[in-house]
Amino acid sequence: MFEEKSVKEISDLMHTDRENGLTEDETRVRLKEYGPNILKEGKKKTPAEAFLEQLNDPLICVLLVAALVSFLLKEVSDAIIIAVVIIVNATVGVIQEGKAQKALESLKKLTSPKAVVRRGGIVREIPAAELVKGDLVILEAGAQVPADLRLVKTWNLKIEESALTGESLPVNKDADFQASGALPVGDRKNEAFMSTLVTGGRGEGIVIGAGMETEIGKIASIINDVPREFTPLQKKLADLGKMLSIVSVLLCVALFVIAVLQKRNILEMLITAISLAVAAVPEGLPAIVTIVLAMSVSKMVKVHAIVRKLPSVETLGAVNVVCSDKTGTLTQNKMTVVKYFVNQNVYKSSEAAPDMPDEFLEGMALCNDAVITDKEELGDPTELALLRFAEGYRAKGGASGYTFENAGRSRKESMEARMPRVQEKAFDSQRKMMTTVHRGPSGFVSYTKGAPEMLLGRCTKILVNGRAQTITDSHRRQIRRAVDDFSAQALRVLAVAVRRGEKDVHEDGLTFVGLAGMIDPVRPEAKAAVERFKEASVRTVMITGDHIDTAFAIARELGIAKKIDECMTGEELEKLSDTQLKERLKRTNVFARVSPEHKVRIVKALKETGNIAAMTGDGVNDAPSLKMADIGIAMGVTGTDVAKNAADMILTDDNFATIEKAIEEGRGIYENIKKTVLFLLSSNFGEIITMFAAVIMGMASPLKASHILWINLITDSLPALALGVDKNDKEALMKRPPRKAKEGLFANGGITCTVFYGCLIAAISLTAFLKLPWEILAQQQKAFTLANISGVFQSAEILARAQTYAFTVLGMSQLFHALGMKDVHTSVFSRKRDFNPVMLAAFGVGFFLQAAVTEVPYLTVLFGTAALSIREWGALIVLAAFPVLAHEIFVLLGIVEKEGETGEDRADSKPGTRRRQFGKGLR
Repeated sequence: MFEEKSVKEISDLMHTDRENGLTEDETRVRLKEYGPNILKEGKKKTPAEAFLEQLNDPLICVLLVAALVSFLLKEVSDAIIIAVVIIVNATVGVIQEGKAQKALESLKKLTSPKAVVRRGGIVREIPAAELVKGDLVILEAGAQVPADLRLVKTWNLKIEESALTGESLPVNKDADFQASGALPVGDRKNEAFMSTLVTGGRGEGIVIGAGMETEIGKIASIINDVPREFTPLQKKLADLGKMLSIVSVLLCVALFVIAVLQKRNILEMLITAISLAVAAVPEGLPAIVTIVLAMSVSKMVKVHAIVRKLPSVETLGAVNVVCSDKTGTLTQNKMTVVKYFVNQNVYKSSEAAPDMPDEFLEGMALCNDAVITDKEELGDPTELALLRFAEGYRAKGGASGYTFENAGRSRKESMEARMPRVQEKAFDSQRKMMTTVHRGPSGFVSYTKGAPEMLLGRCTKILVNGRAQTITDSHRRQIRRAVDDFSAQALRVLAVAVRRGEKDVHEDGLTFVGLAGMIDPVRPEAKAAVERFKEASVRTVMITGDHIDTAFAIARELGIAKKIDECMTGEELEKLSDTQLKERLKRTNVFARVSPEHKVRIVKALKETGNIAAMTGDGVNDAPSLKMADIGIAMGVTGTDVAKNAADMILTDDNFATIEKAIEEGRGIYENIKKTVLFLLSSNFGEIITMFAAVIMGMASPLKASHILWINLITDSLPALALGVDKNDKEALMKRPPRKAKEGLFANGGITCTVFYGCLIAAISLTAFLKLPWEILAQQQKAFTLANISGVFQSAEILARAQTYAFTVLGMSQLFHALGMKDVHTSVFSRKRDFNPVMLAAFGVGFFLQAAVTEVPYLTVLFGTAALSIREWGALIVLAAFPVLAHEIFVLLGIVEKEGETGEDRADSKPGTRRRQFGKGLR
């Protein structure tokens, strides 16, 4: 419908002023009437649905059967305990999933698109959700279209609409196009659609559809809930869970068969075997991982890093090369003109040039899309620097005859009113220049600004002291010397040229006017981050479009490169084969004057040589390399929507040091998840071995089903979560080389650690179980044999007390084990350990709950336990502390790899010997 109407008809229909847009009062009325410009989300799960979903697990179903069997056998206490365990686990799962969802919703809000609008004649940037029908929206290259628009003005506007049409090539838009009838979406040249991407040119359009009324909204209305995204680590854990389930079920079936052959109580052993099968698998692990990742996303937001894709959190810990743009990331993104070259002379920005050419200041201001108001600055940093210089030159006492119609911030507006723009050719990375044509008092005039090496070749004249002369080789040499001098001082150089008398855009036969030398100061924190990256074995590579001298000067100051030999230009790169490039990458840390295609080649070569590469970018043309990298990092302040959508992570402060913090967080996350996995598996393995060994030897069961489930409840929740959110030693983390991307959870001693601590926990639990019969047989002066032990256990009272011993030690030992797993490299009593209040709370709560089942009368009946004396408690605590005692011995003897050790450091000081590396995989 709208494609059939003219621009005037659309503006009349929407009651919109084509030049000034809507008023603020009108937008408030329309926002209240129509609602925000957002897409409706799928139906959210109710708390009841979320709870029932937690029960949709095969092992939970098995546990429910066990509860039913217990109830039918009138084992009410066991049935109640199983039910409580199921309810608590499901409740914890719902809470943790809710927290993760809230974190992701907050993330979604932070990454929501923006829109540039003109309201009441003032250009503003607002959240896209605040757009209303009739708003006048301004589109620039790199922006995401925030709503459906009927275009009213276009300047070489191109929009990529594959999200709607499937057509990968950009569509040329034309505001003057008017259809004679209804057209399909792909043929509406005078409309722009929500969520599509501007790849070139500029445009303005009136909002004709917002929210669910947009074309993308119509698609969204028929889409059901998006499937949940699982990270690679979560998939690994799911596979691990399946494997453990199979192994544990086989073990428990064997346990049940042996019990039958030994003529034990079949129903009792059936419930015990089922309980052990459930307890053997850390079903709470996926929930722990989810909450850890969600909390980590929140942490990263606080350090100005927004993670758009959860897998990135894990990959960050493996990054060993960071490819960074220079401008705004390694520098402050506050470009300032500090030197300029006119009339064949160089001046500081604080100096006034005699006979300052009007064309120099006009070219800076008019061939410029930046906007400066009292409240904000919008536009490219380089264009903002030129505009600041042009608007502020007179205030610094410029001696030229140049005058402005108005003073203050309206200088550009005054020039545009006197010389309105009628044509333009936008900047692109191939031409490296931009041209605008204006209608002036004396006829048409065009201004071109761009890279000196590209623009100088198109100049046939030069402006010197107000006179246009034929440009000579001498002039060119002098200009190039000025360019080299500026570049050697790490200044970015732009040239300005003029052409008169042509209405159409021409970029040849130009008259050279002058050069502007700008600097974007290095971020002090970026230099420190580069140094820390070196300590962490993470290499920093600078990839920039700047002149090689500028790039090297900044790289040298930051410590990225020491010699010019470590730098390469895009022109040199073009001449290299892929094999040669891979070889040069080993000694090249700076790439200058590169194109988007070069960036993709560099990242691809890094990945093919076994590196895990992070890549930063902010422009439309950076999107391919951001997607190619293992971690694409977009700039949140200066970055385009295209770059942000292609990235895995967004820096809200455009600060390189934030990447270092994010990698540090990524390493910590993986460290914590690995500690949690190994803790849970070793603890659960200890439970299996305890039961299996006792049954194999023909002894009475050391644990009841309720005991196993209780231990599973107190150790698989708070202690595991405490390890998941543990504060790691950041200094130590960033002194270690990054892990390999394909490194498994059990790499570097993880299996040994799991088996050792599992066997140790089983051994002390069985020792506690056999403690009472050993004392009784010793008093009776009888041999400590299986037959005699079985005889002692004929007494139900003695068996209940022995099971209480085993139950207590098994539960307490896992709490002590968690203390040691916090950091396998340092003593539990070391001051180097960061205080973890969650771990302290987990240990205290676990101790209290474990004591409650032996000391609270009602619970002793429920669990079939016996009350313990202080002396018994003392002896059992000593036994339970063996895992942390073993940890202390390993640290004391140097068996565990020390903090920050490298492969060369792991050898003992004595020649011919090597340090044992048990447990090194826990780092």
